[in-house]
Amino acid sequence: MKNLDNISHFYFIGIGGIGMSALARYFKAAGKAVAGYDKTPSGITDALEALGIAISFEDSEEAIPSAFKDKETTLVVYTPAVPKAHKGYKYFVQQGFDIQKRAAVLGFLTREKFCLAVAGTHGKTTTSAMLGHLMAACDLPVTAFLGGIAENYQSNLIQQGEDIVVVEADEFDRSFMQLYPNIAAITSMDADHLDIYGDAESLQQSFRDFAAQVKEDGVLFVKNGLPLDGITVGVEDDSAYTALKIRIENGAYQFDLKHPAGLIEDLVLNLPGRHNLSNAITALAMALRYGCPADKLAKALFAFKGVNRRFTYRIKTETEVLIDDYAHHPTEIDAVHSAVREMYPDKRVLAVFQPHLYSRTRDFMEDFAASLSQFDELLLLDIYPAREEPIDGVNSQKLLDLITTPRKELVAKQELREKLEASKASVKVMMGAGDIGEEILKLTKSLSL
Repeated sequence: MKNLDNISHFYFIGIGGIGMSALARYFKAAGKAVAGYDKTPSGITDALEALGIAISFEDSEEAIPSAFKDKETTLVVYTPAVPKAHKGYKYFVQQGFDIQKRAAVLGFLTREKFCLAVAGTHGKTTTSAMLGHLMAACDLPVTAFLGGIAENYQSNLIQQGEDIVVVEADEFDRSFMQLYPNIAAITSMDADHLDIYGDAESLQQSFRDFAAQVKEDGVLFVKNGLPLDGITVGVEDDSAYTALKIRIENGAYQFDLKHPAGLIEDLVLNLPGRHNLSNAITALAMALRYGCPADKLAKALFAFKGVNRRFTYRIKTETEVLIDDYAHHPTEIDAVHSAVREMYPDKRVLAVFQPHLYSRTRDFMEDFAASLSQFDELLLLDIYPAREEPIDGVNSQKLLDLITTPRKELVAKQELREKLEASKASVKVMMGAGDIGEEILKLTKSLSL
């Protein structure tokens, strides 16, 4: 890769992706010329265009701005989700441009910095966003590249200096193997991305490989129970860092944090779900290890508003609740269900779910059915294909047939408003990693629940 200091133009193929857009924001803020392509407009691309970043939604050589066709001054960044048949990608390859995956660019940016990295099949986005927020609140010179929109900043990039980098370490396509962190955490290692890894053991091996990349004088935190050597974090257990005396007051968790150097009492977390308590302990452990003072961490944790589409309330009144969540794996659906039942123990709950990827639906068909069967009512959408072609015999009807909830139905997106209005459930949860996120924004505007 060329020295980034000598690059004046950055072109992103798939610029609307959450990780790609954070990099685009970073280089734009650094005074570089930034442009890119994405398949469809979204809230993310709207925000990038508002920053003055030119985005094309047409895949053609002609759609690439002429200023980005000089291979001496332009670096092309792409995401593995972009098909190799992409015309813009093929143009840059044929013309001999320097083309790099997002992960390689992120790795290059973190190489000379003090790096804190959060990995895990679940929990890494909220934990890394929380950690970036905690570090920023401690007045540290930190940049955080996040895999979601942090509500406190309305951005997936926190910029308060260059000395420290907080990054979400993504296991997809083994992207996190480009990172060499000083302080790292692994929140979970459940089977996922089997289209990439083939089997659960290969995925677990990749996490062991990532753990081995922590610098020699560095620190690895691991969720208690994972088959890894590291400093343990947990909730009401014997971990080195653990939450004790947990109670719910005014819809928020209050707890004490036991850690090797003592006890921090009466911390408050305004995010629902025991999984978020675990995320908070991990973020606090990493920040404490870096050297953040406990009093600043307590104030920062209390002020943390969460990550967009991670149990985000779109409607919250005395009579109606509409929750938006990115959950796209059975373990994540279980966590959402648990949080909903904890917060609304006596309410009827309707779930709307959009499966993401044919391969993931196939690999976890029975687990998805078991997780979704926990809700009182279910509306199931067709599978969102993302980067995949259909797989014979894998469809939402097959999944629906396995679900035991009596009130269940396969619906089209255009039917959602009518179905939601007709439901007697006072708590409604919409889940998925596809375009359901855009759909819920439309519904929130139009629903008079």
